Amino acid sequence: MQFNKPLKHGVLRKRYKRFLADIDFGDGHITTVHCPNTGAMTGCAEPGYEVYCSDSENPKRKYRYTWELSLTQDKDWIVVNTQRANALAGEALRNGFIEPLKNIREWVAEQKYGEQNSRIDWLGKSDDSPLCFVEVKSVTLNEGGHGFFPDAVSVRAHKHVQELMQMRQQDHRAVLLFMVMHRGINDVAPAQHIDPKYAQLCIEAADAGVEFYAVKTHISDAAIKLDRQIHFQLR
Repeated sequence: MQFNKPLKHGVLRKRYKRFLADIDFGDGHITTVHCPNTGAMTGCAEPGYEVYCSDSENPKRKYRYTWELSLTQDKDWIVVNTQRANALAGEALRNGFIEPLKNIREWVAEQKYGEQNSRIDWLGKSDDSPLCFVEVKSVTLNEGGHGFFPDAVSVRAHKHVQELMQMRQQDHRAVLLFMVMHRGINDVAPAQHIDPKYAQLCIEAADAGVEFYAVKTHISDAAIKLDRQIHFQLR
């Protein structure tokens, strides 16, 4: 996935109100930009980090710029815009990047499903085969090279695992796909130390037949690309 135009480079001053961040682009004043990430962003939003923003070039938009990337003091790239994880997951699925899913014929994004009329990130369809429901998670919490999800207690994430188990009960395939959007992460696990209920739900889901995969990405200010499938440690 290429960035269509060069990203604007700056320095993070602060992130606040979840959706806003103040950036110093070196032009003599502080610019408020849109932060497309509702999570805790632990380790991703430290004041002084280099940041890269896309430009909507829309003068009518309240916040012209969107925060896309952070660069840590250790020079690890992080994708802040969580929408990029879904797009990269789509590339991985459609290109057969994940071996156990490569024979699925068609992938469709954002389809309604389940009793609560939720939306699944990707729905896989094949002739004479069960449907395949894929929920995508962006992993940016890095602790010594190990990635964890979630980075805060998440009732919404609990609900997603429970809905995937319901799909398995209906004899469909169900997948949790963790897209690693932090260059310093080398493996992924549920964050037992942060959200023990989520970790337990993942174990129950795996026992019910839900599949778990993790994909590492290569990140730069020019593009985000698929790198390789990495280990997901469930227990």
